[in-house]
Amino acid sequence: MSIPQRTIERVVALALEEDLGAGDLTTAACIDPQTRGRAELRAREPLVFCGAAVVREVFRQIDADLSLDFDVSDGGKVAVGGRVATVAGLAASILQGERVALNFAQRMSAVATRTAELVAALPAGSRTRIVDTRKTTPGLRAFERHAVRCGGGHNHRENLGSAVLIKDNHIAACGGVAEAVRAARAYAPHTSRITCEVGSTSELDEALAAGADVVMLDNFEDAALPAAVARIAGRALVEVSGRITLARVAEIARAGVDVISVGALTHSAGSIDLGLDWT
Repeated sequence: MSIPQRTIERVVALALEEDLGAGDLTTAACIDPQTRGRAELRAREPLVFCGAAVVREVFRQIDADLSLDFDVSDGGKVAVGGRVATVAGLAASILQGERVALNFAQRMSAVATRTAELVAALPAGSRTRIVDTRKTTPGLRAFERHAVRCGGGHNHRENLGSAVLIKDNHIAACGGVAEAVRAARAYAPHTSRITCEVGSTSELDEALAAGADVVMLDNFEDAALPAAVARIAGRALVEVSGRITLARVAEIARAGVDVISVGALTHSAGSIDLGLDWT
């Protein structure tokens, strides 16, 4: 599932407006408008690349006559120094698009790389999924969710309207776990699963008794997970969330959970080191 093209065009246009709103003073001062050049996008650390369609759209909006060829597709692994793409054409156009293209590629590749690390940490043969959350950069959710998929992960709900997920504040506002699950069951269409976050064994029992389809064990200690999974006994899908780190993934998966949701895939991914080197 790729990013809708209209989304790419809209987000890229906003980014270019932000960076080029008053023009490129340095390039205008230093570069002859007819000068042509060539630059290579290269990895400066090992990574899983992501963002080809977005980088392509950046340079297309700058100058449709630029030539852009990729050596790596989204989801491809790149070693240190590996070439990802080559862009050629008017030097001024390349320079004007460089920073925005790198910003997108560095961010998306960081998310894909981080996701791939967690997926690789799952025990062999595990059925557990690594999924993202809604803790995405405002305006970049479609880009970051695509990057999670490129890293081998899966996506959680797209937005607030795409699934019922009862969190701690819903429970507090509604008056309890059972009340929240029953209200959601009465309101939601029959096609919708009801997910309920629980923070204790007592809340888990309430959610199961009320008929939750998915229980999210939030901030449970690793040692408590096997007993919780046994208590659920197949009556609901089991999701684990809260303070997920690379070191914890294997043990959590071995407890028999179905899903590990990781906010850090997007909210703490940072950027990875990609550079555009003039040739």
